[in-house]
Amino acid sequence: MVSADYPCRKAAKYQQPWVSAHGKPTNKTVQSREGLNKKYSSTTSLSFSPCLFLLLLSFLIFAGKGLTMTNSDTICAISTAQGMGAIAVLRLSGAEAFSVCEKVFIPAKRAKRLSQQAGNSVHFGRINDGEKDIDEVLVSVFRAPHSFTGEDIVEIACHGAPYIQQLLLQLLIKNGARLAQPGEFTQRAFLNGKMDLSQAEAVADLISAQSEAARRVALQQMRGGFSDELISLRERLLWFISLIELELDFSEEDVEFADRDELRALVNEIAAHIKRLVNSFSLGNVLKNGIPVAIVGHTNVGKSTLLNALLNEERAIVSDIHGTTRDAIEDSVNLGGISFRFIDTAGIRSTTDQIENIGIALTYNKIKQASIVLLLLDVNDKEEKMHQAISQIKQKIDSAHQQLIVVINKSDLCDLETLKSKFSKDAFSELSDSDNLIAISAKGRQNLDLLIAELLKSVDLNAINNNEVIVTNARHHEALSKAFDSLARVKEGLENNISGDFLAQDIREVLHYIGSITGQISSDEILGNIFKNFCIGK
Repeated sequence: MVSADYPCRKAAKYQQPWVSAHGKPTNKTVQSREGLNKKYSSTTSLSFSPCLFLLLLSFLIFAGKGLTMTNSDTICAISTAQGMGAIAVLRLSGAEAFSVCEKVFIPAKRAKRLSQQAGNSVHFGRINDGEKDIDEVLVSVFRAPHSFTGEDIVEIACHGAPYIQQLLLQLLIKNGARLAQPGEFTQRAFLNGKMDLSQAEAVADLISAQSEAARRVALQQMRGGFSDELISLRERLLWFISLIELELDFSEEDVEFADRDELRALVNEIAAHIKRLVNSFSLGNVLKNGIPVAIVGHTNVGKSTLLNALLNEERAIVSDIHGTTRDAIEDSVNLGGISFRFIDTAGIRSTTDQIENIGIALTYNKIKQASIVLLLLDVNDKEEKMHQAISQIKQKIDSAHQQLIVVINKSDLCDLETLKSKFSKDAFSELSDSDNLIAISAKGRQNLDLLIAELLKSVDLNAINNNEVIVTNARHHEALSKAFDSLARVKEGLENNISGDFLAQDIREVLHYIGSITGQISSDEILGNIFKNFCIGK
């Protein structure tokens, strides 16, 4: 039997976290929640070996880093964009990458075989199929583990004719490689510990970035800014749950290894941090996909003209005939490094035209989907009509989540003094402090720069410029939201002094959801859904 003071001495001995702080998964995780949901009996005997328990617990913790899954196949693919180009790049990755390439590559200088060349080196030569030369190429050599995938990699830069690319690809497959699946190169990088899962997803976001803001956010995540924060939070919780689990093993001794006040402070800190990340998704989502801006108003106020002016092209039909625009016309433009999706909608009016009424109903639907609503008013309209239009739109938008900008159009038809007196913000009692008003001439392209400035003000550029972590991925947002809910249960449990086993269960829930983002906890299904959306060759 162990003496009564043994647990205290044992707890003092293990005052360092058992999880490495490097923050990078070394392999694929194969872990189920059931494996972490072990119930501990309150009648555990002290004759149970504490060393054995600690060993078991350490195993469970390190299981979050996963078990290695290897694939001996050597894969190949065209990594550059499809179509004609000056140069194309074919990539080989795997244990046989050098030997496969050696079968078809004849170097200009035959001093060494390709497999004997130094890593990060480039070699000139030609590709030969055994009968004839296919092309003159440059072959780059990258040795494991210092490569993108962590495996031996060969990249062949050839001339960009699609015919040459296909010949080379068929030749590589004929000599032992297989065609890569979508995202398989990046997936191997994840499995081999070159990046975590959130970084891998950021690779796809960087490839598809349509604006400077989207590029910066994706690059920041790919460099590990997001995952580093999550891993740090997770490891701090891991230390506490390990102490709680230790308490359960010595339940008969009525000891408390995990300081509840410290745990409460940590939970509050992590909850505040995760809440900020969850709230950032609204910004991250629009930065990634473009900020939707609905251009609305009565017929003939200049909505289509404004869209054409912002896009700098004749995208929408412009006419003096009422009801010309009957469907929503959508297009994107990059303004100040931010992508905006402008939606020209059908003019709002009372009409018996059935088709036009369908377009008006669609307008109201687009208003609900927009982050910014541009309400155009005609400077020549009666004041009553203007006030009615503002009131009507104000009823349709959520002022807490949507920005309203009232645009007085055709301002070139009105003198400056009238504009200042008749069309100031104070003249419209319907407008709140958060609403904005600006006078422009869409046809004459006057004050468009002021309108663009107002649009950019609606975006939290400080968060982007300060390289703050911004959540852009819906999967990450869902996991963080669930983690936040689990943290709320932990806080409630601490306030109610619930037993350690229930407290540990809620903490394990938090660890599970955070770990699912970085890939410390993952499944084949999750990985398949993520990487299937990648392009072949990446």
